[in-house]
Amino acid sequence: MSASLLITVAPTGAETAKADCPQLPTTLEELVATAKECRAAGAAMIHVHIRDDEHRPTLDGTRLKDTVDALRSETDLVVQLSTGGSVHDPLEQRLKVLDAAPDSCSLTMGTTNFGDDVFLNPWPFICDLYQLSQEREVVPEFELFDLGHVHALSRLLARFGLPYGGKVHVDLVMGVPGGMPGTADALVAAVAALPAEVTSWGATGIGRSTLSVGLASLAKGGHLRVGMEDVLTLAKGVPVESNAQLVERAVAMGELAQRTPMTPDEARALLGTRPL
Repeated sequence: MSASLLITVAPTGAETAKADCPQLPTTLEELVATAKECRAAGAAMIHVHIRDDEHRPTLDGTRLKDTVDALRSETDLVVQLSTGGSVHDPLEQRLKVLDAAPDSCSLTMGTTNFGDDVFLNPWPFICDLYQLSQEREVVPEFELFDLGHVHALSRLLARFGLPYGGKVHVDLVMGVPGGMPGTADALVAAVAALPAEVTSWGATGIGRSTLSVGLASLAKGGHLRVGMEDVLTLAKGVPVESNAQLVERAVAMGELAQRTPMTPDEARALLGTRPL
């Protein structure tokens, strides 16, 4: 078990409306301020969704590039862009996310029922996105929402080889209505099925599963993703005031497991991303 802990913050997401959660960082200025706070609190990587001037999810190429540039200028965090966008974004637009040249990108390994919607990730799209990440030297974080996605990762690596940088990092996204449950039993089953090529993994618990998934991940030697993309309450009836609160809680959980937060440089070594 590693003594170091990679904490990723996912501050915004694509589902929550600004009107329903005014503290959600949706402007570039808010996102940069959040990134700085979370870096100071112990985060080493930021998983980024962006919004337009009306605070709606967007994959606008100029905004994505400006966001990557601003985060690199103001922090040393590993910048990971979501290639999922929102469930309504077309596949061809999601491929263009890599034009913004992030350090890392999310790469979801299959289609998932996502509440009342469908998060579409057909096999040809997965293959195209993976090969593009290899060509652009962008390190993918493989998002696994179900056990079938674990098998799909084995299939992808067997066909196309290792990612740029030679490391294979996985995030188990748990508790999404339609995906695997956010339970310790489900996490143990998923980890046991991971292919041998996986060099590191973490977990994300959605909503009320955030603590059970986080604690199970720490117990199994995994890393953590936290943030207002995934949870909006600290406890029943207690709203999250900032993403830094969630990072601070992850650091405290890690301390109980005798795990020390990684620096961004340590995270780059773990993930195999390009150096700064």
